[in-house]
Amino acid sequence: MFKISIIIISIVILNSGCTSSGGSISNQAGGTVVGGVLGGAWGSQIGGGTGRTAAIIGGTLLGAYLGGNIGKSMDRTDQMYLNQTLESNASNQSHNWNNPDTGNQYTVTPTNTYYKNNKPCRNYTVNATVNGQPDVVQGVACRDNAGHWVTQ
Repeated sequence: MFKISIIIISIVILNSGCTSSGGSISNQAGGTVVGGVLGGAWGSQIGGGTGRTAAIIGGTLLGAYLGGNIGKSMDRTDQMYLNQTLESNASNQSHNWNNPDTGNQYTVTPTNTYYKNNKPCRNYTVNATVNGQPDVVQGVACRDNAGHWVTQ
């Protein structure tokens, strides 16, 4: 079952239209990957046998779709707030904002800080309302050499 999740996640990554911007993947692609992983993990907890396989596939695809929508909805202002939150907020201290141009609402909460290859990384949760639809995505970002937080 784990192999199926890896294959599906690989397909999602290849089809997500990754674009490079200073060494980071696009917002939509990052959200797609995170959503796919979380959806696949959720799906693996349901059923058994072929039903479980279908749940993993369905959970991965649904999570990828929802996560990609949050990433796609974030404009430069939202990315600035996300970067600022990851840089400045203590773990479990949320920052929320409303984007006046899109009407989308975000609450970002860094949940854990650790070091990977001598660079700070943070787990975080985004609670978003995009086009009137609530969604929650969990992610990981690490600071690059330029001081920007890059989705992993």
